[in-house]
Amino acid sequence: MRVLYLLNVSNSSQLTADSGYTFADMLTPALVDAGIEVTLASPVPASDDRVQFVRTASPSTKYRARFNPGVGSLVRLFRRHRPEVVVANQIEAAPAIRAALLEARVDALIAGYCHYLPFSFTDTGQLELDPAMDDGGLGRSVLLAFSAGLAACDRVLVHSGTAASWTAAVATRTGVELAEKLHVVPAPRDVRLVREPADFTAPVGAAVGIYNHRLYAHYGTSRFTRLARHLVAKAPVRLTVMDLFGTRSAERVRLDPSPERHLEELAALDGVDIASDRGDRIRYRNLLAGAHFGIAPFRPGCPWSMSVIDCQAMGLPVIGPRTGWLAERLDSELLFDDDDQAALIAERLATDPEFYLLHAERAYVCTTDLTPDAVAARYLEAIK
Repeated sequence: MRVLYLLNVSNSSQLTADSGYTFADMLTPALVDAGIEVTLASPVPASDDRVQFVRTASPSTKYRARFNPGVGSLVRLFRRHRPEVVVANQIEAAPAIRAALLEARVDALIAGYCHYLPFSFTDTGQLELDPAMDDGGLGRSVLLAFSAGLAACDRVLVHSGTAASWTAAVATRTGVELAEKLHVVPAPRDVRLVREPADFTAPVGAAVGIYNHRLYAHYGTSRFTRLARHLVAKAPVRLTVMDLFGTRSAERVRLDPSPERHLEELAALDGVDIASDRGDRIRYRNLLAGAHFGIAPFRPGCPWSMSVIDCQAMGLPVIGPRTGWLAERLDSELLFDDDDQAALIAERLATDPEFYLLHAERAYVCTTDLTPDAVAARYLEAIK
């Protein structure tokens, strides 16, 4: 099988902050191990040189990635490589991919992976557009482009049961028939960020919590900031907040200045330390190893979080709000409905070694089926 994996890398200068690239970098070598011929069409190559590479230009904005996939360049790419399967990492590009395959006279299956859902549903079933995709009122158009992508795909892959439910609901509302096309295939854990249970150590009377998510407003960073103030005041904890982006370009800051604003606010809090991995995966691992528990984001449309999986694979219990995918993923004893509950959980993790080690092992165990080989097998089963 010849697979052409189309990857849009939005953070080529900060690859460790680009979950789509990390996903592909873990998955594509595992597909090669399974006997698949894989070509990665991307602005940057995979770290394993057995994965063939075609350099492509990264769209300059998130909206160009969705509305201007470049049919002409796709036609040339398909004629040259004649894939049997095309992986559409940007689901909204699938109609253009279908049109380009027709023009190139290449018969290939299109597998769309929904790495990012531009919508979410409330607990009462109300559809909400993701504000990150709604600049200038474009959210509705992005939603319709997403639905058009679902219609153009032969297979639709999502991260989780929550993502599957939300995607199916949007398909139904927009008249798209998914039938047997929809498959749940979670992302692989990063093999560099795995710690064995023998190395887990319970905190002694005080604990360090780590928040390793993007600091955009739509990730619920204001809500996290409120929680951070409460935790350091009410529980024996300090918090490490990661600055994942460093210095961003003026264009990115113009589109959304919220990360810089939130970072400044968090840096001013007592009991909160700001840290950066500087794009170094070993440094990132050491930061995780120096913490005792993770904190999930408050992002409403969170169908999966690689940062949560990073913590769990390192044996860090993750606490989070009882909502969406987090309610599906996290242990029920680590979910909270308000800040007081969160503080009580954090205090117990800091002061009850038996409770802490139980949840550290549970966190690790829940990632053992996310090895790249296991995920590649599920991926191949979905696209066969």
